[in-house]
Amino acid sequence: MEFSIAWYALPAAFLLDLVLGDPESLPHPIRWMGKGITFVEPVFRKLPAGLIISGTFFAISLITATWVLTAFVVQAANIIHPLFRVGIEILLIYYAVSARSLEDSALEVYRSLKQSRPHEAKTRAARIVGRDVADLNEDGIARATVETVGENLVDGVVSPLFYAAIGGAPLAMAYKMVNTLDSMVGYKNDTYRHFGKVAARIDDVANFIPARLVVAVIAIGAQILTHRGLYTWRTAMAEGANHSSPNAGYPEAAFAGALSVQLGGPNYYEGRLVKKPFIGFQFGQAGPIHIKRACDLMMLSALIWLGILCAIMIIFI
Repeated sequence: MEFSIAWYALPAAFLLDLVLGDPESLPHPIRWMGKGITFVEPVFRKLPAGLIISGTFFAISLITATWVLTAFVVQAANIIHPLFRVGIEILLIYYAVSARSLEDSALEVYRSLKQSRPHEAKTRAARIVGRDVADLNEDGIARATVETVGENLVDGVVSPLFYAAIGGAPLAMAYKMVNTLDSMVGYKNDTYRHFGKVAARIDDVANFIPARLVVAVIAIGAQILTHRGLYTWRTAMAEGANHSSPNAGYPEAAFAGALSVQLGGPNYYEGRLVKKPFIGFQFGQAGPIHIKRACDLMMLSALIWLGILCAIMIIFI
């Protein structure tokens, strides 16, 4: 089965995301993935094997099932009519992209900070960041939000479009299952340290190439917006590896260089202090305005990446 797609499917899906975002009223495959993960996890935990082995079967089974189910839906749509297949693929890729919802969530934090509502800002930040927010000051909330925008540019835009360009909607949906698994079970705590280990490693592998390609894209965007393209590139190359994640540090370091802000550093997660090196240690503290600038950079970088992929598809497909 071939799952190459027309180049115009990507901008159509991206445009849908910009217009619609992620309304709660619409059915959403990613939410279904989350419910599926929760439903089958206890089944795999009961397998007569160690937690790493059962977690491996758990992750691979869900990722494979997602690809197979999506492929079946796309092929069924193609039997009805090729144009119906195109529409289904555009819709599914739209569900895989989350630029609008990322921007909306980050700007909610920005507006709360600008209106001097720190409690509201913490509540909104807690929805999109992984660290404890209770003791964060304004700078800490802004820093956490900027980091999330930079990191999720990869998870929510760059990687889904990358895999859609390679393997259509089935591969894009399979990637989203990888990403959803990591967000739900890829933790280094007592519950998931072993069971979620392979799921986390699969996510690392899936994002390895996109997380590095995006540095050049962010640098181009930074040059357009702030004339800091070279600083962006240099910071990412010098400090991108200064992160516990093998991938998240590169877009975060690129954003640090582009915005002249210090990111990373020690933070509390589930009440436990995790000591991390600073990224962009030579820069100043983040403030509310940097959230807005990070969103502008994220959106421009997403558009640049989309243009690059479409150009490649037009030339080579």
